[in-house]
Amino acid sequence: MIRALISLGAVLWAAQAAAVTCEKVTHEEKRYTVCEVDASEADLRLFLKDENGELLGHFSSVNEVLAADGKRLAFAMNAGMYHDDRSPVGHYVEDGQEQMRVIPNAGPGNFGLLPNGVFCIRDGRADVFETLDYVDRAPLCRFATQSGPMLVIDGELHPRFLPDSTSLYVRNGVGTSADGARAVFAISDDYVTFHEFGSLFRDVLKTPNALFLDGNISRMYERASNRSDIGFSLGPIVGVVEDAP
Repeated sequence: MIRALISLGAVLWAAQAAAVTCEKVTHEEKRYTVCEVDASEADLRLFLKDENGELLGHFSSVNEVLAADGKRLAFAMNAGMYHDDRSPVGHYVEDGQEQMRVIPNAGPGNFGLLPNGVFCIRDGRADVFETLDYVDRAPLCRFATQSGPMLVIDGELHPRFLPDSTSLYVRNGVGTSADGARAVFAISDDYVTFHEFGSLFRDVLKTPNALFLDGNISRMYERASNRSDIGFSLGPIVGVVEDAP
């Protein structure tokens, strides 16, 4: 009877929150939390500052802003690298307004490990583009964030990833399906290399293009499991918005 009630509850929750579903995944003995978003239906947004220009920085702050409109986060994750003042390192678009231009050239750190890419949210779809491809296509993104490196490019791992790398961090990223209907977010629950993380998107999540969002500072929010990672202020945040009861 208890099992039946649990199953019924899971079915009801899935029906209410079909726009995003999260699960635990193990790949090559490393553990991950994976959240799949129906980009054709979900209200997927980026957040950086409030209407007064004050940095949000935390999932709780985003929820406070959304509450004024009768909304709340169903899921969220840090969404790209940032400077000390939390401004985006690369291209950033919010509500159709460009706040930071595209950075097409190589540079220091993971961001400059070309090819890097842009996560673009449009009406009814979401896509990861390699940066130069993004510049050529010039898609009209309602929201966009640039980060790097790319994890998967047209079904292949980034050419600089090494199977025997010793660089281990908690990492998070996003991959998208070819038709833009699926946006799949992942955060590692163990320390992983770029090669291991990219292989998750290529071999398990089956996303032809995937983008590294950040490492070491990676955090996630999921209302259904009461997960809300805390820490110092973040820069850009990506989240799925739902109606509050």
